[in-house]
Amino acid sequence: MASSMASSPSSLLLPLGSGSGKNLFFNHIRSQGLIVRCSSCNTRKHNNGLNLVTRRDVMGLLFGVPSILLNSPSSDGAGLPPEEKPKLCDDACEKELENVPMVTTESGLQYKDIKVGEGPSPPVGFQVAANYVAMVPSGQIFDSSLEKGLPYIFRVGSGQVIKGLDEGILSMKVGGKRRLYIPGPLAFPKGLTSAPGRPRVAPSSPVVFDVSLEYIPGLGDE
Repeated sequence: MASSMASSPSSLLLPLGSGSGKNLFFNHIRSQGLIVRCSSCNTRKHNNGLNLVTRRDVMGLLFGVPSILLNSPSSDGAGLPPEEKPKLCDDACEKELENVPMVTTESGLQYKDIKVGEGPSPPVGFQVAANYVAMVPSGQIFDSSLEKGLPYIFRVGSGQVIKGLDEGILSMKVGGKRRLYIPGPLAFPKGLTSAPGRPRVAPSSPVVFDVSLEYIPGLGDE
């Protein structure tokens, strides 16, 4: 996965016009030592061992839980130097990517598969659980589910995240990892202001996402 970009990382990957969630009341939910504060949340454990926090009514909120609302060692990554922040693609992976062919779609989205998954691809409108690391082209990280400690759950193909992320995940398979090179028109039209530990993203500028498709709740439960 943008209208309130300047105030909080809580809406970084949400579409334009979505609320920032400032007026929500939060409950504490404990999951593997992690306390996530969100309203009307339910926890569920998938058979792969992941503890996921889901919201049926407001799917975009989880993506927006800022690091300051997470009381967990995993949230400490927000204050680490860029080279020490958790990543989906390490140095060895970066070298391998140099030899991976680039795929370009009709929209202008480009991607390289770090790992091709062996599970199903998500149907449009289904929930997906994905980890992501969002970067500017220089490699500086401006948002990451790894720092929040939980995969992000949203309905793919439904406009709940930026267009490039939506398109890029739709053609992935569960278990796969992919680097998305998202052009400006498919990213953040209004841009993102800088913040402590977060670089500025200029309006309609390209961004890079490393994503891993962890699980499709709707398919896994049926």
